[in-house]
Amino acid sequence: MQTMSRIATASRVVLGVFVAAVVAVAGWVIFIEVPTTMADLVGVVFVIVAATVGLRIGGNIATSLAPGYNVAEVAVEGPITRDGGGGMPLSPPGSPGADDIVEQIEDADADDNVEALLLRLNTPGGAVVPSDDIRLAAEAFDGPTVAYTTDACASGGYWIASGCDELWARRGSVVGSIGVRGSRMTAAELLDRAGVEYEQLTAGEYKEAGVPFDDLGDDERQYLQGIVDDYYDQFVETVAEGREMEPSAVRETEAKVFLGEEAFERGLVDDLGTKDEVCERLEEVLGTEVETTELEPQQGLAARLQGGAERVAYAFGAGLAGRFVDAEGEFRFRV
Repeated sequence: MQTMSRIATASRVVLGVFVAAVVAVAGWVIFIEVPTTMADLVGVVFVIVAATVGLRIGGNIATSLAPGYNVAEVAVEGPITRDGGGGMPLSPPGSPGADDIVEQIEDADADDNVEALLLRLNTPGGAVVPSDDIRLAAEAFDGPTVAYTTDACASGGYWIASGCDELWARRGSVVGSIGVRGSRMTAAELLDRAGVEYEQLTAGEYKEAGVPFDDLGDDERQYLQGIVDDYYDQFVETVAEGREMEPSAVRETEAKVFLGEEAFERGLVDDLGTKDEVCERLEEVLGTEVETTELEPQQGLAARLQGGAERVAYAFGAGLAGRFVDAEGEFRFRV
């Protein structure tokens, strides 16, 4: 990998300097040699400008003709949400949302220089549909896809990994948590003590099922548990198909998390190793040396400032990292 990097870098430098020199010579001829008027006095300025522009053009051409990468690395870090956390205090600072991650994967797929996708996972899980969106994007990538986890690949993170050709982990990585939860807070007793009565007009028997201002009835609990069970069945089927496992083996994990070695023994990961070893595996698959480039979401200044100012820390684990309720206080499903 280092040899390829040095060669590619040297090629880009030589080609960039060559193009800049050609443009500079052309600028000298046009603005210095040919003119016999006042243009001679300002010709030097034009030559400098031309050389600068030429250097940038040369750099772009060099990067296009002699790219320094052939594998795109995309990171999924922190709780998985549609918009990157929405400013909630348990969200990690700067974590991109699912839509941004999907866009990065699609950009990698559209890049002719990218031959493989490396998906770096360090997440305790998150929302169901955003997790599935990332999985589908990885599954649709036209080329080999290898996921590897550093600290945690749990719940929604494992849902994503099931869309990749291979999943690697470290020995100390936490892997699994193939399960679904629905959570809510109950503030009914607090409202009673405060002398506040909650009333809302609705149409449809279960429209208010799961709101935190009233206790759950048995029929409401059964209704919501049914949705959780349906999501779980979908999770099991997705993992079983993507990982080529028997559904019964997936259910036997009982939504537990496992350290890397046990996850490997159970067939939840394909191998154990560091990123360098993952890249060596990609070299075997591609039949050539590998050089990675890490893609980052496009963010404006306001988004960058906001990401740096809020979301101080988040708790580890799918159970602690999830929010209890959404912005409207409704029942929330997470993987």
